[in-house]
Amino acid sequence: MSARVALITGGAGGIGAAAAAHLAAQGCRVAVTDIDAEALAHLPEGVLAIQADGTDPAAMTAVLAQTEAELGPVGILFNNLGQSAREKGSLFTDSEEATWRFVLEISLVSAMRMARLAAPGMQARGWGRIINMSSDAAVCGDAGLADYAAAKMGVIGFTRALARELAPQGVTVNAVAPGAIRTRAHDRLAPEVLERIKAATPAGFVGAPEDVAAAVGFLASDGARFVTGQTLLIDGGRWMI
Repeated sequence: MSARVALITGGAGGIGAAAAAHLAAQGCRVAVTDIDAEALAHLPEGVLAIQADGTDPAAMTAVLAQTEAELGPVGILFNNLGQSAREKGSLFTDSEEATWRFVLEISLVSAMRMARLAAPGMQARGWGRIINMSSDAAVCGDAGLADYAAAKMGVIGFTRALARELAPQGVTVNAVAPGAIRTRAHDRLAPEVLERIKAATPAGFVGAPEDVAAAVGFLASDGARFVTGQTLLIDGGRWMI
């Protein structure tokens, strides 16, 4: 993957930062955007860090333009941005519509928006990799995560439809769906939700961000040219397709 340009959204920590390090080690020129300026400062040397609000259309248009001006055309897009309701999480009957809309915006619409910005250039060049962040919550349907599960299942449907549209131009579109992964965001889930997830994981341990980064690296590679429209669960066997 030497000389490929990769853009990672919401990538200043956790899985995004691990993916940035992994792709950089594979020879990619990597840009990471995140709203957290302090976390961006701790990315590996050589990674282009861009502070931006991933839910702001104008800001993300500028992020793509800056990345391509400084590093070159983006060939790999990892739509990592997303989150659950976290502290506002609740059973659906106790939830609020404003919370659903936030979760859908940051976990689904942001990925659609960024893919819409990056895909035309990939089509024109005849090569591209779009990797979207889903979650095994989409297929397991965890109680207390109805809005997040809906958004992440939406990511799966979007991935499949976009894969069909872009395949003739040499662009693959896939999703990764992590389960219990040790990140700061994961620690902010309601304790009872986290315990249910861990108890249902056959591997018996919580994964690391690097476990997901390795899968992203494969899907971004030339070796994955015949893989598109797929969702790879990285969850220690909690859900098996």
